[in-house]
Amino acid sequence: MFNPSRDQARQFFVDTWRKHQAAESLTAMEAIAAELIAQHPEYHALLSSEEAIGKDFRPEDGQTNPFLHLSLHLAIHEQLTINQPPGILSAYDACLARRSGDRHAALHEVLEALGETIWDAQRHGKPLDAEAYVERVRRRAGKA
Repeated sequence: MFNPSRDQARQFFVDTWRKHQAAESLTAMEAIAAELIAQHPEYHALLSSEEAIGKDFRPEDGQTNPFLHLSLHLAIHEQLTINQPPGILSAYDACLARRSGDRHAALHEVLEALGETIWDAQRHGKPLDAEAYVERVRRRAGKA
């Protein structure tokens, strides 16, 4: 999944959740995704429906895009695994400490910082600023 279309990325999550529920064997990436989905019970019904693949999620309607949310979680998982951008792992660890070891809450701190960084890059038509991203995570951890 190096450059999947929107529908392919969404199909990945729907298929992964179906396979997880059926206790079928999962690839390593699917196992990570299934764990993330399991931590988001609010998405379970949606991901059990093929119609979810074509659904629009509009922020102006107060909707969160569950596929974007889960995709950001996967990206952060990879970033933490390889500590890229440099410093993201220690910034996450600081969030984890501030959240008293609540891994999911700490990941959501990182996710919010990543979302802000992506939005900022898009708004200004510039590449993602990795240093600003890590700094945002540090600020969320109270370690600016």
